Amino acid sequence: MAIRVPRYHRYAPWAMLGAILLVWQLICTVFEVSEFIFPGPWAILKALFEFWGPIQSHAIQTFWTTMTGFGLGIVVGVALGTLVGSSRLFYSALSPLMVGFNAIPKAAFVPILVVWFGIGTIPAILTAFLICFFPIVVNVATGLATVEPEMEDVLRVLGASRWDVLIKVGLPRSLPYFFASLKVSITLAFVGSVLSETVAANRGIGYLMMSAGSQMRMPLVFAGLIVISVMAMLMYEFFALLERRLTGWATRGMDGAS
Repeated sequence: MAIRVPRYHRYAPWAMLGAILLVWQLICTVFEVSEFIFPGPWAILKALFEFWGPIQSHAIQTFWTTMTGFGLGIVVGVALGTLVGSSRLFYSALSPLMVGFNAIPKAAFVPILVVWFGIGTIPAILTAFLICFFPIVVNVATGLATVEPEMEDVLRVLGASRWDVLIKVGLPRSLPYFFASLKVSITLAFVGSVLSETVAANRGIGYLMMSAGSQMRMPLVFAGLIVISVMAMLMYEFFALLERRLTGWATRGMDGAS
């Protein structure tokens, strides 16, 4: 039975955002906080309109860089997750290595990538990939590991091969975990690409923010932060929508009534 959520709950995030922006602006106005230190929402909004052309150009660059690295992360993450989740040998061999690799701060890879590929888009793509693929691996492997041994035994008795069990049972069962990992990984991918752009790029929101910061244009720096967060939230909601459409069977008891 679906849990009925009051209709007004969908407006709660907007009300909270409005309250935060109002308090933020009041603090900056009442205490006369300098824009060079902490600009208010009004100053940030003016910077968005004033520099909309450059912001849009750099945002498009960051978006496609992020999505390229994210797409690469999906391919590698699903492949490794399938290997780790369906084979005890690969689990024993790869899991410690991937945990150790994930523990390395990804900012440490940026100088190495610059030496290998130079300043530009490729280091940003690879940084986005390196920071986002691990959650996909873990969640896909976890989804495959949730297949009950009894169900697998029954299918094998009925003549199903190991490949049939993986394709017809394992992968469908892992879809909720997969989409959960996508929602986490897409936000991490934006972090990775912007991190690289602040160090080793001549285009992108990260580069724009560094340039604006060096010129003490703090409203423009915060405008860049707003653009990044909006892009990340939109992609998060996109994958959440796909999750509801494709894996509604897994969350039907939690869906709110419209």
